[in-house]
Amino acid sequence: MLKKITVEQLRIGMHVHKLEGKWIDHPFWKTRFMLDSTADLERLRSSGLVACWIDPGLGLDVADPVLDDPVPPTAVHGAGAAGERAGTTSPAPAVATPASAPRPMAAELKEAAAICDRGREAVVAMFGEARMGKTVDADGCLDLVDDIASSILRNPGALVSLARLKTRDDYTYMHSVAVCALMVALGRQIGMDQDQCRSAGQAGLLHDIGKAVMPLEILNKPGKLSEGEFRIIRSHPERGHALLVEGHGATAEMLDVVLNHHERVDATGYPRRLPAEQLSQLARMGAICDVYDAITSNRPYKAGWDPAESIARMASWKGQFDGALFAAFVQSLGIYPTGSLVKLASQRVAIVADQNPGNLVAPVVMAFYSMRSQLRITPQRLDLADAGCSDRIVGRHTEDFSGFGNLDELWADPEVLRRRGR
Repeated sequence: MLKKITVEQLRIGMHVHKLEGKWIDHPFWKTRFMLDSTADLERLRSSGLVACWIDPGLGLDVADPVLDDPVPPTAVHGAGAAGERAGTTSPAPAVATPASAPRPMAAELKEAAAICDRGREAVVAMFGEARMGKTVDADGCLDLVDDIASSILRNPGALVSLARLKTRDDYTYMHSVAVCALMVALGRQIGMDQDQCRSAGQAGLLHDIGKAVMPLEILNKPGKLSEGEFRIIRSHPERGHALLVEGHGATAEMLDVVLNHHERVDATGYPRRLPAEQLSQLARMGAICDVYDAITSNRPYKAGWDPAESIARMASWKGQFDGALFAAFVQSLGIYPTGSLVKLASQRVAIVADQNPGNLVAPVVMAFYSMRSQLRITPQRLDLADAGCSDRIVGRHTEDFSGFGNLDELWADPEVLRRRGR
């Protein structure tokens, strides 16, 4: 039976099951692990955490009295679907808690940056352990998924927009964080409850775990892959599925998304060319989220596409995506996602700074360039959905503005962008 104890009662040989407190405030990317080093014990005691849960069935017990609290919702072994694990308490409330109350874009971006930093650290560690032949603990990322989901609930656009900004070096790791966030946002858009969104996010975070065992010289190759190299990379869904089966904590939903996120509704995907009727909703969601983040991100061999251009191109790829889910995906991001360059009726160029969920074609923008004078102008913030605003978007802007410096600073704080390597 699980026991809640103070951090001071911890000792070497105990199995830590859950750390009390916000995941982002403690130094461990996993919350379930055998406490087998003095260094980890000291890190826990100096972390500021007061209490944690131990599993005496997997490690040492404590003779001191335990704290009188109910068993936490995640305190279960096994690989059941989210919300179906034995011993769970009542489902999480559908209403926003103080930790997930709505928050303006600028304020949420700061916390989203911290989540991205810790998320990258977690995925790097998870991939590293898989490369060394260690088993994958799918439940080890639950706290990370919960923090991502909470950020999406507070402001759907902040973390999704920030996670898109990657350096070429950290693409593989941040791609997993970004797909997790996109899966949660899409799940929220189609009416999934919090447990279902968590399950979708967890599947998204692990969807590319098979790349952990791909040769690094192929994974990071700056040029086009040869046919043989591409064949190796295309094996990552099956390799990832095998890693999760050999590990512990993986649900059927996670296994499904890991194996099938490259399948297509027209049965031309891989690894099994499954027809539409054999693809689950989660696998179809994974396919959309994976492609969007891939084409909008800087890769070792190409620069990412503009977000709005990416949405338009994906819409033109008939037979690749589930139509209804793709429409919901666009609803979750906006027709002109944050960071997109657009042309205004006033003959100005602007960058999208925030969304108006009730009006997808009228986001908040920052106008910064005059097409009449062909000169940069003092940035002006415009809420295109405001009744007093006479301007509107007339189309996407496709000219190269790379010489204008970091235009992302028009929608995100420079310090936040610096942390993301921009």
